[in-house]
Amino acid sequence: MLLYIDPSVTTYLIQAGAGIAIAVGAAIAIYVRKAKKKINDKLGIDENKNKEVESDDIEFKDE
Repeated sequence: MLLYIDPSVTTYLIQAGAGIAIAVGAAIAIYVRKAKKKINDKLGIDENKNKEVESDDIEFKDE
């Protein structure tokens, strides 16, 4: 017996699969970032050691 699958159902399944893939990827990225931070804290590594930070001061010059 052959089943007919409507094209709109196929599109819905593709979108659902893409949504699941994106959600899983985001969750993995969050957990990797948290794990990396914990490891760096345990080892005493400062990721921001060599970074330059600009100040938030705003200067106005009168002309």
